Amino acid sequence: MSKKRKQKKRGNKQPAHNRKSISKYILDVMRNAPNSAFNYKQIAKKLEIKTQKERTLIVDVLYQLAENDQIKEIHRGKFKINQANTILTGKIDMTRSGAAYLIVKGSDEDVFIAQKDMHHALHGDTVSITIWRRKRKKQSQGEVIEILKKARTKFGGTVLISKNYAFVETADMKMPYDIFIPLKNLNGAKNGQKVLAEITQWERKAKNPTGKITDILGNAGENNAEMHAILAEFNLPYTFPKELDAEAEKIDAGITPEEIAKRKDFRAVTTITIDPKDAKDFDDALSYRKLENGNTEIGVHIADVTHYVQPHTAIEAEAQERATSVYLVDRTIPMLPERLSNGICSLRPNEEKLCYSAVFELDSNAKIKKQWIGRTVINSNRRFTYEEAQEIIETGEGDFAQEVLAMDKLAKLLRKDRFKGGSISFDRVEVRFNIDEKGVPTSVYFKESKDANKLIEEFMLLANRRTAALIGDTGKTPKTFVYRVHDEPDIEKLHTFNNFIKRYGYKMELGSTGQITKSLNNLLGNVKGKAEQNAVEQLAIRSMAKAEYTTENIGHYGLGFKFYSHFTSPIRRYPDMMVHRLLTRYLEKGNSESKEKIEDLCKHSSDMENRAAKAERASIKYKQVEFMSERLGYIFDAVITGVAEHGIYAEIEENKIEGMISMRDMDDDYYVFHEKNYCITGERSKKSYTLGDKIKIQIIRADIQKRRLDFMLAEEAL
Repeated sequence: MSKKRKQKKRGNKQPAHNRKSISKYILDVMRNAPNSAFNYKQIAKKLEIKTQKERTLIVDVLYQLAENDQIKEIHRGKFKINQANTILTGKIDMTRSGAAYLIVKGSDEDVFIAQKDMHHALHGDTVSITIWRRKRKKQSQGEVIEILKKARTKFGGTVLISKNYAFVETADMKMPYDIFIPLKNLNGAKNGQKVLAEITQWERKAKNPTGKITDILGNAGENNAEMHAILAEFNLPYTFPKELDAEAEKIDAGITPEEIAKRKDFRAVTTITIDPKDAKDFDDALSYRKLENGNTEIGVHIADVTHYVQPHTAIEAEAQERATSVYLVDRTIPMLPERLSNGICSLRPNEEKLCYSAVFELDSNAKIKKQWIGRTVINSNRRFTYEEAQEIIETGEGDFAQEVLAMDKLAKLLRKDRFKGGSISFDRVEVRFNIDEKGVPTSVYFKESKDANKLIEEFMLLANRRTAALIGDTGKTPKTFVYRVHDEPDIEKLHTFNNFIKRYGYKMELGSTGQITKSLNNLLGNVKGKAEQNAVEQLAIRSMAKAEYTTENIGHYGLGFKFYSHFTSPIRRYPDMMVHRLLTRYLEKGNSESKEKIEDLCKHSSDMENRAAKAERASIKYKQVEFMSERLGYIFDAVITGVAEHGIYAEIEENKIEGMISMRDMDDDYYVFHEKNYCITGERSKKSYTLGDKIKIQIIRADIQKRRLDFMLAEEAL
């Protein structure tokens, strides 16, 4: 959610404005002068913008806002706020309290809706609201007048049964109401079990909705039940329809000579896969051969999923709806039936496989001399785990060592050029668990990206970038395509971030986009291994925009690419399937696909990706709390990772598990929260706790169901 803020005065060195900040500024200016009209020059003057690139962006944003009916063009090139637009349509973003914000497409300002004005709308619902308060320089407030589309009717939770009635206590933080269940609608559920409940009615004056239990997930505390409950919490599927498995069994996996004749044949070219040791779906492979002219040919071969998954089939519809595979801490919930994901499409060694490929001829400096994108047939020679490939890189010995080392050398040159071109070096350590047969975490380990991981990453990035450029960078009006975009960072967030890092002796140059990227990379390099590393990295990430799928290409700021797409993982991402289909259409000289249709699929894919990421984080948090529940009373070294009005968040150094020190448990003083300085300060003692500070904590509570760890400052506990 975003809130209106006063526009800050620009200094001499300011970062480039992005689409989001310009949109917000234009709406602020026009709402504060509703009877005045503005052209792009007047907006540019107010923003002190002088570059042609940003002035062009202003024009683009003005017409986009007009297209969304937020402003109107009264004369050619002159715009004013659309005051008649007092009814808005958008999606509900609910808070824990039951109040919400309306997220309006194309608008950077969200409208606040009090709980009493929600009228049974829930998180994610598409609604119409009327704006009944819009005071100067204050956020708009509205009231729901119609629910146009329900986001969901089923919710996971715990059933609590009494003598005359039952309730399902939902686990979803965005669902502030329990669901009343008449005893006749329990469907065999027992008290305390994890269940899935469906809302069947909600009387106008009733505080809580009424529903029925549609599925019993299992007993609370059982690993399967808890993982299924997390998936239900984020409205994600936890089972795969049996009829789709049956349909997948009917797919002919045979590769005919006629099909091979339509493709480039790479079966005789040395080809390998490098994947995690527990992977079963190998959707990418690399081929290597030395050419007679001294250059190297690298083929990036991707499973040709769309050859087997045809439009207008049940498998296609399910893949489109799921949009992504979901990776929880202990399992994968696939987008496609197992026969496809782990069998027919998986690029297993010593099996002929159909692929979509991007093939590059590179010189000794990893510069592209030629490229070709199209359909192929391959036969992988060897399956490597990341650990096996890493050992070859480190020792120079092993199967296909010459090929692996040569590809590693080229990948490092590509990586070097990428950072020169503006890529940002976010390279965070991930926490993982060793889990026993019952799903109980037994130990923690860290997943780090090493050279073998980066080898694969660089060639996948290359294929994604060049695929997007093939369609988008033609010098003509580009055909409809799926881009993976990442907007420039928010100006105000960058200023706040810069002020924060000054306390550690760091400073960023907030001039041009290039200066920002260079100084951010320098900063991320300088904080490695320091106490403040995690705090600085987290805040840096928060200052960035979120990547998403769209037909509107604005480039990928984080990678420094003007054109970028997702081409390399069609087994687990629906946007990659869309890219493959669009490529086929355009390589065969087909007309441009409907932009509206593809954009809707992009929005859905971005939403499902976001849900999947939240579910993964929730599953990791569950295991973290479960792991630490056996360590109540233990004292650990920790680093403060967040400061809020209600307390301090801290991360244990040895296992990177986070918990919270509640302000109510800090009773040695009255502490005041300073939002801008990311700290709290004792009024009497003047003792301050700041983001990045090292502290000692004691674990005092572990609520597994709420996935919450409570810490206490060790000094307070002793």
